[in-house]
Amino acid sequence: MLLELARWQFAFTTVFHFIFVPLTIGLSGLVALMQTRWVRSGDDQYRRMTRFWGKLLLINFAIGIATGLVQEFQFGMAWSAYSRYVGDVFGAPLAMEGLAAFFLESTFLGIWIFGWDHLPKKLHLASIWLVFVGTNLSAYFILAANAWMQHPVGYRIDPETGNAALTSIWAVLSSGNAVFAYLHTIPAAVLTAAGLMAGISIWHLGRRAGHETAFFRRSLSWGLKGMLVASLLTIVVGHFFGQYMTEKQPMKMAAAEALYTTEKSAPLSLMTIAPLEKKPDRPSFELKIPGLTSFLATNSFNGTVEGIDDLQAQDVRRFAPYERAQGRDPAEAEYYPIVGVTYWTFRLMMGLGFWMLGVAVVGLLLMRRAPGRIERLATRTWFRRLALGTLAAGFLGHAAGWMFTEVGRQPWVVTGLLKTQDAVSKIGVSTIAISLGVFIVLYVAIGAIEFRLFTTLARKGPEGGDRPPAASGNGDAPTPERDELDDHDHDEDHEHPHVPLLVY
Repeated sequence: MLLELARWQFAFTTVFHFIFVPLTIGLSGLVALMQTRWVRSGDDQYRRMTRFWGKLLLINFAIGIATGLVQEFQFGMAWSAYSRYVGDVFGAPLAMEGLAAFFLESTFLGIWIFGWDHLPKKLHLASIWLVFVGTNLSAYFILAANAWMQHPVGYRIDPETGNAALTSIWAVLSSGNAVFAYLHTIPAAVLTAAGLMAGISIWHLGRRAGHETAFFRRSLSWGLKGMLVASLLTIVVGHFFGQYMTEKQPMKMAAAEALYTTEKSAPLSLMTIAPLEKKPDRPSFELKIPGLTSFLATNSFNGTVEGIDDLQAQDVRRFAPYERAQGRDPAEAEYYPIVGVTYWTFRLMMGLGFWMLGVAVVGLLLMRRAPGRIERLATRTWFRRLALGTLAAGFLGHAAGWMFTEVGRQPWVVTGLLKTQDAVSKIGVSTIAISLGVFIVLYVAIGAIEFRLFTTLARKGPEGGDRPPAASGNGDAPTPERDELDDHDHDEDHEHPHVPLLVY
């Protein structure tokens, strides 16, 4: 019970916090690019875009800080055994993130906020780029720490304490897992921010008044182009990351395909339905493409991919000394994750990435070949709902990706070194239960405040713009005919951008 409550507590606070992280990373880069275009071109529309999307960045950044502080304390409170065992290694990248990257982005974000009317344009522009650099450094250090948990390198086991000791911080920071995780996560963060930008722009373009059509048409173009580039990068890097994990974490990737036996020409599972068990004996339904998993994993349709059962047998022999040291029977140990969760989160992550790529391609083709059609389609209920899905898709994709990453590593908290069940603090169940309840109440309250502020500013639109066009349709885009409108769907008092609360 203690272990399960501790895991739920960390899962809830971490996933809630990660709602804000990718949006901060992605928006900081997009806002920096907008301001660069304004400084270089002098086009006031880019200044207004920088101010509008920058305000949303500031709200998100502030709430992200509030929710992220809890993570540091949980290591000592609920996972003290883990902290003692890996503190020498895990603490180094966390300290670098807190003392260097976090202060860099916070300091220059303050300069950017208050420097609009007091700094030269280029110096003020440099401040937002340094914010972007800081967010990326923060992300890299955190991802490097997590990558060490996935595939530990640059350490030794101290013979006196039995704990992990750091031998090379460079090995930790430059591991293949850290590099791939960063190159996969950052484009996905830009994809999330670009999807949010596209969704909010579609909502405004579909309003009956047609307010700020030129502004949101340009923002939509930026959002769709960002989605196109970022989704392609995320998918390509994800492919090579998958090959790397097949080598370093074969059990995770075997569970991702629900592949039980080692096979040559292993098929790619499009859909597998099985009983709700940690490791079902046999599936109820399967739909597969022959040889494709082998090709994706080994670049050969005849390549060999190891299965769950064979990997389990290998791990039982390999980690028998560990189990005996903990007073457990090695024959009863399970070294595979919950197969169903690993399998479906992997597919949800990939599916949302491909879906956002499709939305970007269709949207850009419409804007290029049929100018004005986007505005007309934006008034249609079906199109608006489809496009507004980009608001949530990036966040859901990130949540699914992290669930796959962390659940797929189980039963290890540090692969091959420390099991999750051996990392939890020896404290009362009531302590964890009460703290979990407090966190849920506080986070829901914080989330409600952030949602209210974010949606209010998003609905209001940019400052200092044009007024809504008259009924005659003299604005930047033609006014749709009244009989094409659904008054309920376009009533400003009832509709607003929606960013859902993620569930781990």
